[in-house]
Amino acid sequence: MPHARVQEIVFDCAAPDVLVRFWAALLGGAPVDRSPDWSYVDPPGFVRLAFQRVPEGKAVKNRVHLDLEVADPAEAADGALPLGASRVGGIVTDEQGSFQVMRDPEGNEFCFVTA
Repeated sequence: MPHARVQEIVFDCAAPDVLVRFWAALLGGAPVDRSPDWSYVDPPGFVRLAFQRVPEGKAVKNRVHLDLEVADPAEAADGALPLGASRVGGIVTDEQGSFQVMRDPEGNEFCFVTA
């Protein structure tokens, strides 16, 4: 079987136009609203992130999330808060580095991590 290639990562959401602007501000790239139900951003050096409107809300923790490498998780978290992000707990540090769990404006988890 030939190998597949990731074309995009799609987030189900209530407000594609809001989430695309959050993620574009966080990762770079220009937000694109293809329709009221579908928006996307092509962050530099990363796969496309797309956002599609769905009728149901988020009910539980994500089974998949993005880890975003940063120099300082606390500083990155502070910068993401005015964009609509929220912290989940505090910074965790172990022998592998540090991370801060975050949520985007619709509650999707992601982490700021250091190596």
